[in-house]
Amino acid sequence: MNASRLFDRPLILRRRRRAARMGAPTFLTERVADDMADRLAATLRTFACAVDLGTPDDAVRRALAGHPRVGRLVAVDALASAAAARGPTVVADEEMLPFADGALDLVVSGLALQAVDDLPGTFAQIRRALKPDGLFLAALVGGASLTELRQSFALAETECEGGLSPRVAPFADVRDIGALLQRAGFALPVTDVDRFTVRYDSPVSLMHELRRLGATNPLAERRRTPLRRATLMRAVEIYGERFSDPDGRVRATVEIIWLSGWAPHESQQKPLRPGSATARLADALGTREIPAGEKADPGRTQ
Repeated sequence: MNASRLFDRPLILRRRRRAARMGAPTFLTERVADDMADRLAATLRTFACAVDLGTPDDAVRRALAGHPRVGRLVAVDALASAAAARGPTVVADEEMLPFADGALDLVVSGLALQAVDDLPGTFAQIRRALKPDGLFLAALVGGASLTELRQSFALAETECEGGLSPRVAPFADVRDIGALLQRAGFALPVTDVDRFTVRYDSPVSLMHELRRLGATNPLAERRRTPLRRATLMRAVEIYGERFSDPDGRVRATVEIIWLSGWAPHESQQKPLRPGSATARLADALGTREIPAGEKADPGRTQ
């Protein structure tokens, strides 16, 4: 395996296959899909040719079926076994898009791109695949997600094993995402955050759900020896002590980063040139402009 890669992509696919066999829960992707449908409804144009990039189930496809803003929607999925059940599908990895430049009107993605190694390169490929004035709209798992689980395992491993190993993937930061959109050449980039709390009967219930989502440790540099039972039990104990509510249930933070950007087009709003203003700020504020170097008269009434 390439040592420079952060994620073990073959492992991610194997865990997605296992999750599909288990009948994975979809509440997170359904929440994202509903929000995505609402966001698209607020746009002022329609998208004849759209791609759902890597969303791990069909929630986005179901939410956008018959959507007034979306025409033909094709899924891109690296998991070949899922392709037949998802309607029109291209089997491809999210980091190697098989589309010609300017082929698409819309690219959407729900909770998939946080697990690609080359996010700047993926954004650049999406930008090239969009037609002028095409839209990229995606949701990624954000950096505050599962902070309780991270802290619990960190303390448990320090106590039981004398050191730490990477167990929860590092997620993106909203400020970095905005910068990457600009770097990839998107116009009018926008990012925002949806942060909420999910409650579980126990930390073990949370871990089982992560397994059913195919979202357990995907890091290439993870520790390859089995997790010690003593470490696991101590992590569960710490989690319950620190992050439980009075009714005994435990909390898990989830942060979803929303991002959007448009392929540049001459019709889009552009920032004014410096010095092109036609009104003075002082006039708008009803005050007197003081030239540089001149001291304000404290006795003057403004």
